[in-house]
Amino acid sequence: MSKHVTHWIGGKPAAGAAERRGDIYNPATGKVTGTVDFASPADVDAAVAAAKAAFPGWRDTSLTKRVAVLFRFRELLKQHAPELAELISAEHGKVRSDAAGEVARGLEVVEFACGIPHLLKGGYSENVSTGVDAYSILQPLGVVAGISPFNFPAMVPMWMFPVAIACGNTFILKPSEKDPSASVRIAELWAEAGLPEGVFNVLHGDKAAVDGLLEHEDVKAVSFVGSTPIAHYVYETAARHGKRVQALGGAKNHMVVLPDADLDLAADAAVSAGFGSAGERCMAISAVVAVDAIADDLLERIRARVAELRVGPGDDERSEMGPLVTRAHRDKVASYLESGVRQGATLAIDGRVHPVLGGAADGFWLGPSLLDDVTPEMSCYTDEIFGPVLSLLRVSGYTEALDLVNANPYGNGTAIFTNDGGAARRFQNEVEVGMVGINVPIPVPMAYYSFGGWKKSLFGDTHAHGMEGVHFYTRTKAVTARWLDPSHGGVELGFPTNG
Repeated sequence: MSKHVTHWIGGKPAAGAAERRGDIYNPATGKVTGTVDFASPADVDAAVAAAKAAFPGWRDTSLTKRVAVLFRFRELLKQHAPELAELISAEHGKVRSDAAGEVARGLEVVEFACGIPHLLKGGYSENVSTGVDAYSILQPLGVVAGISPFNFPAMVPMWMFPVAIACGNTFILKPSEKDPSASVRIAELWAEAGLPEGVFNVLHGDKAAVDGLLEHEDVKAVSFVGSTPIAHYVYETAARHGKRVQALGGAKNHMVVLPDADLDLAADAAVSAGFGSAGERCMAISAVVAVDAIADDLLERIRARVAELRVGPGDDERSEMGPLVTRAHRDKVASYLESGVRQGATLAIDGRVHPVLGGAADGFWLGPSLLDDVTPEMSCYTDEIFGPVLSLLRVSGYTEALDLVNANPYGNGTAIFTNDGGAARRFQNEVEVGMVGINVPIPVPMAYYSFGGWKKSLFGDTHAHGMEGVHFYTRTKAVTARWLDPSHGGVELGFPTNG
């Protein structure tokens, strides 16, 4: 049966018929499996009003009670993780094991947020002046919004809302309209955990819903993850309307392979990080930089591994890589194979002919692909492809590899493969990228460290989750206090000084 997904506002599904709807697809078959409501301005106002009304009560809820809700939510997430993975796989296309991994990584942030009583501790200084104490406290902002991408419909929202809610804010999630079901199921789990109505809301839709949140006077902060052009737009628009913004943009992640590297390890890493989730990851490796004479050997090892990759539907346990999310995106990604060859690259691995396990002919399929002899001016290198296409670049030495990475306008993630500790330490010091892996191809930090890039991969000063997330979702209030005794000394018009 075709399903229908609607908004979650004020602790329950939205009532009434939507003016506009979008289709939900199964990427493995290319068929429509349901519809999703698109928010109208009235829906945006209703969600913000519900969150605003819930804020005073949630802000004043004790940390002990907030954490009790978070712990119950954590247990429900663990219990329903397979169900969430199934929803993600059916609408995004990634294989079930990858979807389960996404939920697990999001759960880590929920667990981090369970420690919020410690994380919200301020500072206290006694006797900063005679009989005067000073202290700082962290307070929530109010209504905050998160706008998340299609590629991680559970994990990326969970980089945002657990910390925001734990800090005492109320939250409105605008997930991707391409795979909306997981967000509503998460809202139901929040309600089951005892979260008060209106603290967590879900608003579906397109640019109209996004703009409504960016411009609404009662939304105090916006978190975003997506492409760089949209991240820049979100940052500029929200900031113009007086909001705090963290907007994480696109990536062109490089994997530098030095001559002393274990080439089997490097080949495994390139295939895993380049083609996992069909390359639809902001931390996917898209450019392999082979130093010196190892390129041919590395390419052959990659080719051998790709030949064994099983591409197929996400619900087939044999599948290691699924389809792309939409037909339009599949066709755009595939076009880089043709343009790369026109611009002088060599198509070493053509994913268009890769076999598919029991996949419907109308599915959005493109197998793992690799362009060799890529140079920095080619569009397959300059553009964020966001699909299963690796570019192999050949350089003469470490310095040329470093300069290549640092010259790229993106600065999300990078990796170096080497057995030379000195070279690795030099690379982590010199590379201009926000997240670095040493013999680790996808250096996604743990929840207690921050996630975020540099340069055009981040607009705003604050990364996601970790203590930077706590700082983003709170503001500091400094208090100076004197409790007077009868001999306070009377009126004094001079400027107060320390004494």
